[in-house]
Amino acid sequence: MNSDVHRSVVIVPRSSFPDPRAARGDIVALGADLSVQTLRDAYWNGIFPWPHERLPLPWFSPRRRAVLFFDELHIGRSLRRAKRQAAFTFTIDRDFPSVIRACAASPRPEQDGTWIGADIIAAYTRLHEAGDAHSIEVWRDEELVGGVYGVDSGGVFTGESMFHTASDASKLALLFVIEHLQSRGSTFLDCQVMTPHMEALGAREIPRTRFLDLLRAAQKSGIAIF
Repeated sequence: MNSDVHRSVVIVPRSSFPDPRAARGDIVALGADLSVQTLRDAYWNGIFPWPHERLPLPWFSPRRRAVLFFDELHIGRSLRRAKRQAAFTFTIDRDFPSVIRACAASPRPEQDGTWIGADIIAAYTRLHEAGDAHSIEVWRDEELVGGVYGVDSGGVFTGESMFHTASDASKLALLFVIEHLQSRGSTFLDCQVMTPHMEALGAREIPRTRFLDLLRAAQKSGIAIF
């Protein structure tokens, strides 16, 4: 799906979800399927699924959205050193299935288990095959040691999850995708919700309405980020 040609016509999917601007909370809908069209519809309208036990599938559009503006990116001294010294190779979309499975298997002490179950893996693999979901792989020789996956929401990359088995591999994958996105004309990364790592890189929370305005502006610009 790599292309240097900007889209001449951008068609924003007609949303079957409620308008997030009118939602009182972070959850805008419950239920629905995980088809390619449903996921595409959701992401293009600033909504994403986040499975929770004891609830029909919740669809979120947080009132406070975490974003990383690239002109506010902060790279600490140790990460700069790792970037210079690490003997890694980076690729895009070479092995999406392995990246999402590794993200699902990655231990997360701050969470009780993972939300990336078999249905999510299957759904996002289909979304990848349709050209909307993408992965960044980090290799040490031929060993996959880190990666990130997310969704092209129409000129904005929405990061979903990342993993590493080698020190700094996931952080460097994130820097790699940021450099790639900048080269395509993108100006920010959608982090969805704040994490300590994203905050350390310079991410901040903005109101949902501002995020939705930025998302729509990126979509109208027609930039092709992958």
